[in-house]
Formats: sequence, C-alpha cells, structure tokens
Amino acid sequence: MYHRVLTYSGTYVNQQWPATPDTPHGAWEFHEHLIPSSPVQPIRLWLEVGDRDNFNARDGMPDWVLAHEHLAKVLAATRSHYQFVCARNAGHTDRPVKAQ
Repeated sequence: MYHRVLTYSGTYVNQQWPATPDTPHGAWEFHEHLIPSSPVQPIRLWLEVGDRDNFNARDGMPDWVLAHEHLAKVLAATRSHYQFVCARNAGHTDRPVKAQ
C-alpha cells in the first residue's frame, strides 16, 4: 500500500500490552524477526532518531536509539532502500531534530 515512509522517532520498541503470541516483543519484532524473515518490499524508508530519545529499561528491548540502530542494520542486510539519520543532542522529535 505504501512505497515511501518517513518516521521521526519511530516506536520500534516493545510497548505492546498485553503481549500477543504472534508478536510477543511488540514493534521490537520488526528488526528482530519480521523484516529478516520477509522478502524485500518495494518501499523506501527514512528513519530519524535523536541520540537522547526515549529509554525504556523494563524489558531488555530498551530504547528508541538502539531500536533504530538494529532496524538500520537489518534493512542494510536485506538490501532494503532506506536512510537512517541520528540527530545529535536531540530528544524525541524536538527542536534540534527539526533544525538538523
């Protein structure tokens, strides 16, 4: 359905409640299982995260920055079309992100 996707501080972490058997780790599943086990899709992705973005220490799938880094590695490994930007000294879609 979509061919171009732009995300600012995408929530690729586990915020699902309650957990479901199909995706027990919520959106962490994108880079953990879903993308690596699927054929490459005709889509272009632009991902941005601030290096001081949100952190969730409760479940081992901790923070937005790490989730974006994992997602970028998986997209590179699957030869997907993407661009990953990590904004310096920036939080969750705040002014420094937009300025950069």
